Amino acid sequence: MQDEHQYEQLMLQYSQLLNGAEDISRMIDNEDYDNAITMIKNRGQLFLSCKCIRKYLELTPVQQNELDSMLDKLREAELKNIKKLEKSMENVQLELKRSQKSQKLQQAYEINPDLKGSIVNIKDSL
Repeated sequence: MQDEHQYEQLMLQYSQLLNGAEDISRMIDNEDYDNAITMIKNRGQLFLSCKCIRKYLELTPVQQNELDSMLDKLREAELKNIKKLEKSMENVQLELKRSQKSQKLQQAYEINPDLKGSIVNIKDSL
C-alpha cells in the first residue's frame, strides 16, 4: 500500500516535470528566456525528490514500464528544449557578430549621417 502511494506520487511529480518542460518550450518559442531559466532552476528540488523516491521504491514490472515510458517522454522534451536554446544562442551570436562588424565599419570610416551628401542628376533639373 505504501509503495503504491509512493508510485502514484512519483508519477505525479514526473508528470509535473513533463508539463513544466512543455511550458518551458513555449517560453523559449516566445523568447521569454528569463522566465524559462527561472523555471528551469526551480525544478531542481522536484528532480531530487523523484530521485529519492525511486531509490527506495520497489516497482512491479508494469509500474517500471510506465515509469520508463514517462521518463522517455521527459528526456525527449528536455532534449528538444536544449536544442531550441542552442539554436537561439547561435542566432544571437550571429546577430552579435553582424552588429560588431557594422560598428567596426562605422568607426573605421567615421560615418556621420548629418554630413553625408547625396548625388543629384543635374541633367534632370535643367
